[in-house]
Amino acid sequence: MASIEAEKQRGKYAALAIAAVVILLGIPLWWKTTETYRAWLPFSQISELDSLQLQLSVEIEVVFSRGTLSPELQSKVPLSQTREQENQVDGKTMLRYRYETKYRTATIMEEDALNQPSAEEADLSLHMLSESACGSVVVYIIPESSTLLPADMNVYVGKRRTALLRAAPFEGAAGLKEVLSSLEPQVKQVADTMSFSHQDILAALSDRIRIGQVSKERLADSMRAIKSSPGYEITFSLLNPDPKSHRLHWDIEGGVHSYIQPLLDKLSPLANFSVDSQILYYAVLGVNPRFDSSVSAYTLNADSLAHVINPVEARLGSNAASSNPVLNFLLYVPDAQHSPLFIRDHSKKEVTSNAFHSPRWGGIMVYNVNDMYKPEAEFPVDININMAKVMGVFLAQLRLMLGVQKTQPPPGFVLQSPGSAGLADWELDRLMWSRSVENVATASTTITSLAQLLDQIGNIVINDNIAQQVSSAVTSLQAAVAELEAGNLAFALQYSKEAILASERAFFDPSLLHLLYFPDDQKFAIYIPLFLPMCVPIMLSLLKIASEIRQRRAEKLAKKD
Repeated sequence: MASIEAEKQRGKYAALAIAAVVILLGIPLWWKTTETYRAWLPFSQISELDSLQLQLSVEIEVVFSRGTLSPELQSKVPLSQTREQENQVDGKTMLRYRYETKYRTATIMEEDALNQPSAEEADLSLHMLSESACGSVVVYIIPESSTLLPADMNVYVGKRRTALLRAAPFEGAAGLKEVLSSLEPQVKQVADTMSFSHQDILAALSDRIRIGQVSKERLADSMRAIKSSPGYEITFSLLNPDPKSHRLHWDIEGGVHSYIQPLLDKLSPLANFSVDSQILYYAVLGVNPRFDSSVSAYTLNADSLAHVINPVEARLGSNAASSNPVLNFLLYVPDAQHSPLFIRDHSKKEVTSNAFHSPRWGGIMVYNVNDMYKPEAEFPVDININMAKVMGVFLAQLRLMLGVQKTQPPPGFVLQSPGSAGLADWELDRLMWSRSVENVATASTTITSLAQLLDQIGNIVINDNIAQQVSSAVTSLQAAVAELEAGNLAFALQYSKEAILASERAFFDPSLLHLLYFPDDQKFAIYIPLFLPMCVPIMLSLLKIASEIRQRRAEKLAKKD
């Protein structure tokens, strides 16, 4: 009997020992080795980004030339004024605009520059004296008697960041405060034209706010322009559907160098650009043009233009090595049987440029060559394409695709053409303001969406690389917001680009999808065959031991009674 009792006692101790090892060592070890690794993320800082609070600061310098202020008023400048404007867009978006205006009188060299015979020459001379900072605006107040501006014009906006404003004569008794107050509305109009307007910023936030808050014109511009990206691929294609009749020659390299490259060089702070070209033979439009006997020509109506792109796009090809968006510009030369070919708008009028564009895709121009040779000419006919005519159209379309909005100046304003540069300095600033705000809004939306996803689904692995990208995006976003507040537009744009790159790399990291969908039934199917055969004997032994202990206690109580 003693040996049997000893054997039972050993069995109890063995069961307790095994249970202790499983509970104290096995289960913690299994829990630690099978847990999902989740690196630390700055969730508190990310939650702050969900509420977008932006302050945009613009430096405005107002320079009074000789004859605009009395000697008494001149002695009271230089001075500075700050004006702030706050706009609560919605519950999570607030915009504040800060205009810091500095007033001073013109220097001797600036007075000499303003004595040039034309406003364009004066603008160039002022630029040679000093170059204004990116995002800033300089307004020169000239007397009403100045011949720099035509009689019906009050404001001249040059190619740089300088404007000339003709001021009405101030009354002799007017103080400096009254003078500045009378100038403020006109200076604000200049600043809105050369930097940004409230509608420009709302259009940049169109993916985040209600569309009804954005004007139709700005919304159309925003939907037409391609989304902000660190790089773009630009492809020029010559479509020759009838190589047996037309042997086409185009100097695309010279055309890009003369017309497109200056614009791309100007836009280099925004993105990297790569340009290529190709010639496609036997490439036809997907729509059959209709012959109009009244003009003895074939026509394409506006309603049919949407059906032109898809068949042609299948022939264009794509650069599989690049993930950058592509802008396509097609020059289509109609075959001899369908020439001439003209594009008509919705009002049935011929489009002057004989071209059209598709939002965020590119443009197509129809180039008729039937008048370049006689009917009895021997085929194929050699055709030299006028690149100045073609590139002028493509340049205008490219500006629209890249978000360079067509500015509608207020009455009395004249805007100097950017010329061969393709883009004025202040137009670049407007685009940089919009792109910076758009990048900040996009990156903050991406990073907050990622944080919500990771918080809701605990099975997703967060490795150190993702945590680093998220932290980098948050840091860059905070820096971009700070630089916008300080008025450092160039730095704000750079930080916003870094933020959107880091946020997208984190959001689209392939490792996030590894355990994105791992349902509970699969967990039970894996763990039950592993734990059930081991746990059942242990649990039965523990239950038996507990039952014997309760039985002994009951017997002891019965003996005492």
